[in-house]
Amino acid sequence: MLSGARRCNALLGLAFVIAMIAVAPPAMSRTVAAPATERILDDSGGRIGSYLTRYEALRKSGQHVAIDGTCASACTLLLGVIPLNRICVTPRAVLAFHAAWDLSLRGAQTNEPGTKYLWSHYPTDVRRWIARHGGLRSQTIYLCDTVDMGRLAGPKPLQLAQF
Repeated sequence: MLSGARRCNALLGLAFVIAMIAVAPPAMSRTVAAPATERILDDSGGRIGSYLTRYEALRKSGQHVAIDGTCASACTLLLGVIPLNRICVTPRAVLAFHAAWDLSLRGAQTNEPGTKYLWSHYPTDVRRWIARHGGLRSQTIYLCDTVDMGRLAGPKPLQLAQF
C-alpha cells in the first residue's frame, strides 16, 4: 500500500498521462476519411457561372455526387465537370435539359452563347442523347430512366445509389 504522499504523486502522474493521451493530435491516426458525397435532391438550376464555380470546387475536392432528385438546367453541367466515375444516381434521379435563357422586357429569351457554352461542356454521349431528343431548345427534355443515364457515361456507367 502506498503512503498518502506517494499515492497522491502516483495519481498525479496517472492524470498527466491521461491528459497527454486526450490532447494528442489526431495525426497519430493512420485512418483517412473518405470524401463526402454531395447530394442533389431537387435543383432547378440557375446561373451557369455559379454552377461552374461550385462544380470545379467539388471536382478538386474529390467528392462524389449523388443525384437523388431533379437536376435541371445549369445543374446538369456536373456531367461535364465532375468525373463520371464520381457521379451516381438513384431511382428518383431526373435530368432536365433546355437552352440557356435570359429574362428580358419581352420575357424569357434564348441565350445562344449560353446554350453553346452548355452544349460544349456536356460529354459526347450526353450531347448525342440530347440531339436524339430534339436538342437544347426552349422546351425542357427530361431523362428519367436510370438505365439510360448509365449509358450516358460511356465505358464507365453511372452507379446506382440507394439512400
